[in-house]
Amino acid sequence: MHLKMKDFMTTIRGGEFWIAEIPYTSGADAKKRPVLVLWVDGQDAVVAVVTSAQPRTVTDVLLNQWLESGLKVASTVRLSRLDCLENSLFRKKVGHLSEVDAVELKKVWQESINLQF
Repeated sequence: MHLKMKDFMTTIRGGEFWIAEIPYTSGADAKKRPVLVLWVDGQDAVVAVVTSAQPRTVTDVLLNQWLESGLKVASTVRLSRLDCLENSLFRKKVGHLSEVDAVELKKVWQESINLQF
């Protein structure tokens, strides 16, 4: 008997990098891309987009230890690009955020992410 990926539950945790299916707003299609799990809430996870582009705002954090974290290229976490994804959209765990980069991300979050109402 062969087990398929969907035959068992994968645990998703904050601080992990995953490849996930990000649905387009139209719902017509989706794109696979790396994300950083910020926190898990039941069957959903709040994630930040990971990109190979250089930082462009104060809420973009360039990772110092991207290779050690399992990413293939130098990467930036965009804290201004958040998504809430169902666990079924996660395809493959890539790695885990380093402590050095976690400290920087938490600092930027505390200093720069503010509700605007």
